Amino acid sequence: MASFPSPRPAASARLPALRWPLPALLAWAAGWAAMLGLARMAALPPALAVTAGLVVAALPALLAATFWRRVIMAGGFPVSLLATGVGGVLPAWAWLLPLAALALAYPVTAWRDAPMFPTPRAALAGLDRHVVLPPSPSVLDAGCGMGHGLRALRAVWPQARLSGIEWSWPLALATRLRCPWASVARGDMWRGSWAGHDLVYLFQRPESMARALAKADAEMRPGSWVVSLEFEAAGRRAHARMALPSGRPVWIYRIGA
Repeated sequence: MASFPSPRPAASARLPALRWPLPALLAWAAGWAAMLGLARMAALPPALAVTAGLVVAALPALLAATFWRRVIMAGGFPVSLLATGVGGVLPAWAWLLPLAALALAYPVTAWRDAPMFPTPRAALAGLDRHVVLPPSPSVLDAGCGMGHGLRALRAVWPQARLSGIEWSWPLALATRLRCPWASVARGDMWRGSWAGHDLVYLFQRPESMARALAKADAEMRPGSWVVSLEFEAAGRRAHARMALPSGRPVWIYRIGA
């Protein structure tokens, strides 16, 4: 099994990321701005204004990288309401809205798969040195979330016919808006066929990888590829392992090899 370093992206291609806890602070500030703005400018009743603030503050938590950061981002605004006494005007049912927003974006039926783990920018840089695809290949991001993986794949293969499948309809809709050059379907990645794709990309969980490779063996033609960010398929020999500067590996599997 080969191990290959991946090149660092050019400085001009890297954009500064928001350092923690700035994303949480911005989410809480957005909640307060929405609440106060709607209460004063739109003259909404206090309960409705607070409810809107709760939803606005909770939605950015979907983009957080870890479970506890999502909890902190979603819970900070309600805690600040209680600390200031503003939460007393909120009806009891409204406290369920942040949870409802998260459940809408990440439904219970998808809990067996990975939560939304965004593919880091340039995580797949150099992949085309180890994976040979035909001209205008068909590439699928299985469980595409908000489209981070599709963007990383497009950076490697701009000529590819990119598609994604995502169970959460809000995330699928957001990906269609963020990636208009890709074909994005709302559906179950395990029920949809992988046949006809030259490469399937995954950023799932370790427990999902054996199932993913079994599906690829059953549906994809020999010589096609499965690429997994970070997680290895136990008991399966990889074609190559590409090491990233961050320490995250990219596991490359060739079907039928």
